[in-house]
Amino acid sequence: MTFEYKTIEKPIENTLLKEKGSKFIGFAFPVNNEKELKAALDKIRAEHPKATHHCYAFRMGLEGENYRANDDGEPSGSAGLPIYNQLLAHEITNVLVISVRYYGGTKLGVSGLVKAYKECAKMTLEEAHIVTRELETEIEIQFNFNQQNTIFTLLSKFDAKVLNFDANENCILIASLKLSQKESISDKLSEMQYVSFEFID
Repeated sequence: MTFEYKTIEKPIENTLLKEKGSKFIGFAFPVNNEKELKAALDKIRAEHPKATHHCYAFRMGLEGENYRANDDGEPSGSAGLPIYNQLLAHEITNVLVISVRYYGGTKLGVSGLVKAYKECAKMTLEEAHIVTRELETEIEIQFNFNQQNTIFTLLSKFDAKVLNFDANENCILIASLKLSQKESISDKLSEMQYVSFEFID
């Protein structure tokens, strides 16, 4: 099983391509869920309300299993797909690429559009720094107050980050850790008395 994926480090904005008077402006955003995806799309639509088209494609998920290509009114397959193919060519996921077009008066034809949208997405992604991220998972652990040192020692061994800690007689702690460590930490916690835990996905 793979526990890591390639994505872009930070957003890339305003990559400009001119083609026969039309302007294509490229954007790329790292996105982890539908909410971030929608926020990025809304932001660009708000910044470019007068643009003729806002075409985009995204891939999300470890194998890029959640994806969409949107032509936003351009001829079918002439915009979203060429953008999507650039995501595949760069082997990245959890990325949204938007290409904003301002029509310049000269029609480009389907093959011209395919070429322009492909080039715009390619230029945008070439500016991005591609990084490898490890998949993470969250765990909730419940334990007695006097066990907290043991629990914290264990968590630091696994490089887990504590996100929330409720210290009462019965403590509840939420931490995030690398998915690749899930089995090992489960084994250790299962050996402890008065400790219960579950993974939150």
